[in-house]
Amino acid sequence: MRAYHCLSAALAISCAVGAASPAWAGDTPRELLISAAFGTHDKAVALARIDAALKGAEAALARNPRDREARLQRAMAISYRGKLNRNRSDLVAARESFEALVKSQPGDPESLMALAGWNLGAIIELGPFMARAGLGARKAQGMQALDRAVVLGGGHPLFTAFASFTRIQLDPSDVAESRRLAELAVSQIAATQIDRIMQRQAATLLPLLRAGNGRAAAKTASILLPFGRLQ
Repeated sequence: MRAYHCLSAALAISCAVGAASPAWAGDTPRELLISAAFGTHDKAVALARIDAALKGAEAALARNPRDREARLQRAMAISYRGKLNRNRSDLVAARESFEALVKSQPGDPESLMALAGWNLGAIIELGPFMARAGLGARKAQGMQALDRAVVLGGGHPLFTAFASFTRIQLDPSDVAESRRLAELAVSQIAATQIDRIMQRQAATLLPLLRAGNGRAAAKTASILLPFGRLQ
């Protein structure tokens, strides 16, 4: 199983950004995970950054077990590590952590997007039967979380672009909705670094969607998401 996507609010810098920048000890877990997911083509480098992010998140949780940001980044780090190492235990642990985050904070769009990405990414990669049987992935849970993340995301391109990429991969014939979301993403105000990155990614995908080429758009979307061009 190759690394399927899961964007968390963590979800998500792009290969379109350019050369990878080094991960420094002072970087936050979120910054390290963004750099791992989008800032390098090298698996060993990505894993080192994921490990550093995990250690940073766990240190923050040792200081404050209720730290929402640390909980989210820890779950993302475990999920990313599980993807790159093809480790089922990590992937299942990440799913359980995402579910716990959504249960404790049902209005948090980042946690919802992480849960959506985990479930729907597994289905995209493995198919619905194998994803459910092997990992416990559920399409209904993923779609509900995805739609809520977009609604609660406050107009951030991160959420609308991610939804566009995910929908077109789930169903390459769903061009109209994926296009609507991508066009919304490019029109929204990009307030953060990751918003700007995802907005550029949506702009990259739009020509294929406007041409009605769902299969090519789905293939391109898989490259635009975390670890899409990892060697």
